[in-house]
Parts: sequence; structure tokens; C-alpha cells
Amino acid sequence: MSKQAHWETVYSEKSEDELSWHQATPSVSLELLDLAGLNKSMSAIDIGAGTSRLVDALLTRRLGDITLLDMSAAALEATRARLGAASASVRFTVCDVTSWQPSRCFDIWHDRAVFHFLVAPEERAAYIARLSESLKPGGHAVIATFALDGPEKCSGLPVMRYAPQTLAETLGADFDLIAQRHHLHHTPWGSAQSFQYSLFRKI
Repeated sequence: MSKQAHWETVYSEKSEDELSWHQATPSVSLELLDLAGLNKSMSAIDIGAGTSRLVDALLTRRLGDITLLDMSAAALEATRARLGAASASVRFTVCDVTSWQPSRCFDIWHDRAVFHFLVAPEERAAYIARLSESLKPGGHAVIATFALDGPEKCSGLPVMRYAPQTLAETLGADFDLIAQRHHLHHTPWGSAQSFQYSLFRKI
């Protein structure tokens, strides 16, 4: 099964309370975005947006330039339906970030739990190339992955685990690590998963 087919199946067959990564409120992401100076004049892209509530929070903060990117059309359609009329001000892009061709640049790049699925070096290189190409100089990226003591798999797929410093080394010298947070995420059924969140500034 291809990755895209895998995620289409996941989002088509499971409700949100059956998704281990579901968060009612993306509090750590918002804390780091506030540190980055988030304001309504900024443009933001959420990589692997799925059915995340981050877009709801960004709309509440009156951002008018939001793009959601995910492999799963089913996930993005669920988000569109949840947002209702507010979805008209959001761009929805069904794509694998490693093969995406950016046509513009953003002030904010957000990724909660996509990068850790990229276990092949060429996938990581492709991701970093898109990040470099589409984030404005001085722009900020929030990237969350499983921490070193986090799970070794998610949704049946292997993952890479990171500390903020190893993630910074992987992204390379163009990205300055300016803040980090450890977060213990509790799944809808009560299991604990260790995450690291890192905030980078593009030099």
C-alpha cells in the first residue's frame, strides 16, 4: 500500500477519537508560534494538517492566509466540512510534501508529526528542500516529532525519533534553533507519547 493510500484509509475509516495524534487544542504549537511573533498579517502553511485544530486557532486569530497540506483528501474534506463557511479563506492542497512543488513562500511553516515518518534519507532531503524553498528568510518553522523516548511506530509505520539538537543538525545550518519544548501527549484512550517541539528561524 502506498503512503497516500494508507492515510486515505486511516482518515476514511477512523473517527477522530480513534486517532492517536488527535488534540482538542494545539497548545504547544500555539505557544511557539506566539514566540515567533504570530500575527494576522502572516502567511502560514500546516504540513500534514489532517484534521488538526490548528487551522481553527489561526482563523480565530484572524490570519487570512492559511494553507493546509496533506496526503489525504478525506482528512482535508473533513476539515473543510468542520470549518463550514470559514473554509472559503483557507487553501487546501492534497499532496505529499516530499514531492510538492511550492509556488510561493510563507512566514510560518508548521509540522506536527510528518517529519518523523521520513525514515529514508532521500525523503528527509526532499522535505528540507521544500522547507528551504518555501519559508521566507527570517520566517519560522515549528516542527514536532516523537522525542528520543517516544514511540518507535505510529499508525503501523516506523518513525525516526529526535531531540531538538539532532533535528537542528538534520535541517542544517540555514535554520537556527531558537526554542524547544518537551510535551507528553495523551492519546484519546489515555496512552502517553513523548514529543519534542522545536522552533526554528530561517537565517
